[in-house]
Amino acid sequence: MAGDGTLFQRADTIEAGWRVVQPILGAWRDGGGAPAPYEAGGQGPEAAEELLARDGRRWRPVR
Repeated sequence: MAGDGTLFQRADTIEAGWRVVQPILGAWRDGGGAPAPYEAGGQGPEAAEELLARDGRRWRPVR
């Protein structure tokens, strides 16, 4: 690992990731809602089904 830069993220990449994630974390902190829980191994939260159903769409089943 010593000296092999391909094994590590560059600082600008890490900062770009935080620019994406930080607004989400801030919204959760400020009461903007938390991720909808669902059963492990399930197809996802019911809220995801409802989101697509509003436009007459549905998720394809996970196999």
